[in-house]
Amino acid sequence: MNVRQTGFQPPEGPAPLDRPSREEAEAAVRTLLRWAGDDPAREGLLDTPSRVARAYGEWFAGYEDDPEAMLQRTFEEVEGYDEMVLLTDIRFESHCEHHLAPIIGKAHVAYLPTDRVVGISKLARLVDAYAKRLQVQEKLTAQIAGALDRALKPRGVAVLIEGEHHCMSTRGVHRPGVSMVTTRLTGAFQENPALRAEFMALAQPDRRSR
Repeated sequence: MNVRQTGFQPPEGPAPLDRPSREEAEAAVRTLLRWAGDDPAREGLLDTPSRVARAYGEWFAGYEDDPEAMLQRTFEEVEGYDEMVLLTDIRFESHCEHHLAPIIGKAHVAYLPTDRVVGISKLARLVDAYAKRLQVQEKLTAQIAGALDRALKPRGVAVLIEGEHHCMSTRGVHRPGVSMVTTRLTGAFQENPALRAEFMALAQPDRRSR
């Protein structure tokens, strides 16, 4: 099997943030506990600041990842396959950058290969790398599609995301069970209505039958 390294060079980004220490992060959690009206010194909350700091390390692990670098390793030996490659129902967990509330949902990611494909696990990892950051769903959708476009240079990319936003379901208007749907289509998926319809039907078969 032929394997290609795409030679991706990470774009120059902003200077690294001056991240606070673990101790400063835990102190900030104690401040929020006091602001909420509780006593961070009581038994049940003594270890909460440490737990929250560890949880943040998991929830926002995407800041440590280079999403496009994940797509460097590609495969050329595909017997000329040039039809849609689609991975559906990629469950993701993210957080709203406006309220820090969870966004829970599924991503459906497709591309039309030119002369190479990427391992399917990399598509799921790509979703996680962007989801595990503070996000808005529109940006998340565009970031996933953009990374695939730049790294694989396919004939087209299609991304559809369905997410329940807990900033809407557990506060504010209190509307649980409401899903937000966003899409980003490039290349042939944008230009060819039949291909676009095929992607939508495969990505959301239940909605198609309603």
